[in-house]
Amino acid sequence: VTDVLARLGGDEFAIIQTGCHDQRASSIDLASRISKLIAEPFQLQGHRIEIGTSIGVALAPEHGSDQEQLLKKADLALYRSKSAGRNCFTLYDEAMSAELEARNTLEGDLRDAIARCLFEVHYQPYFDVQTGRRRGVEALVRWRHPTRGLIPPDLFIPLAEETGLIVPLGEWIIRQACDDAISWPADTTVSVNLSPVQFKQAELFDIIESALRKSGLPPERLEIEITESVLLERAVENHAFMERLKSIGVSLALDDFGTGYSSLSCLTAFPFDKIKIDKSFIGKLSKRHKSLAIISSIVTLARGLGMSVTAEGVETREQLEGLKTLGVNFAQGYLLGRPVPIDELNDQPQSYRSRLDAA
Repeated sequence: VTDVLARLGGDEFAIIQTGCHDQRASSIDLASRISKLIAEPFQLQGHRIEIGTSIGVALAPEHGSDQEQLLKKADLALYRSKSAGRNCFTLYDEAMSAELEARNTLEGDLRDAIARCLFEVHYQPYFDVQTGRRRGVEALVRWRHPTRGLIPPDLFIPLAEETGLIVPLGEWIIRQACDDAISWPADTTVSVNLSPVQFKQAELFDIIESALRKSGLPPERLEIEITESVLLERAVENHAFMERLKSIGVSLALDDFGTGYSSLSCLTAFPFDKIKIDKSFIGKLSKRHKSLAIISSIVTLARGLGMSVTAEGVETREQLEGLKTLGVNFAQGYLLGRPVPIDELNDQPQSYRSRLDAA
């Protein structure tokens, strides 16, 4: 009996390895050799080409003897390899099936929640550092699960993006945020995050424009937050979309600045009004001189480009005073206010000084 190699379709292949004295060791050796061989660069029409491969391994009879089940388990291990960064191999273990079942259950619950609108929008305020006045709020979605309670967004947003469910969910968030914001003071802005998946929607501009029109919210009071990853794909189309938003008065913020590629060219190529410094820099503000220098540089850069700066993740008075000294325009974080439902937001003071004095 010899080993069998078959193409399953596209760029997926399967190998059946037989006659092994030690299955686990033999499969690891084979997967390792394949990874190294495929990773070797080669020339194609004068160009140096480098490719990689992700491999998933299932063993029979350890992981079963049914051919379909073995293929599914190898596929689960393959998915784990891809999630780990690709160009590696993974052996199946039973925890993968449990994770898949949990994920499928959560996906079913998520679809049901979107159909039944079981979500809430919570709002976290941000303040003018110099005056202490509240200048706006960031809209953050929360899922109120009927049996599991409030599910944090880091557990369901990635799933919503993988499955495309972020599209209907994101549309609901935009509409709800505009509807809520119309009741706030005229100088209060509402910020809404857009997922990279939403940018692939052809009708995204129409959805935002419709939400503004139906709610009556002036476009100048809506701020769209965009992460750097969006700017790496479909740059021409995304730039045109952002220009259309600007043309009707919507402002644009570059979110989590400093954690991604942080290309300075994107600040001049795309029409941003604001830079949001990631909280990882703020947390190190009082301990690391480098963080101080980075924040100072960002503020100087933003000022030169006519942009404002918001610091996220402010948790101590020391951090707040340091940001004020550096010239940061706005601050947001647990020190100044946690994300809360709209009813609780309306009961909070309009100035962070009142909040700090009370604390």
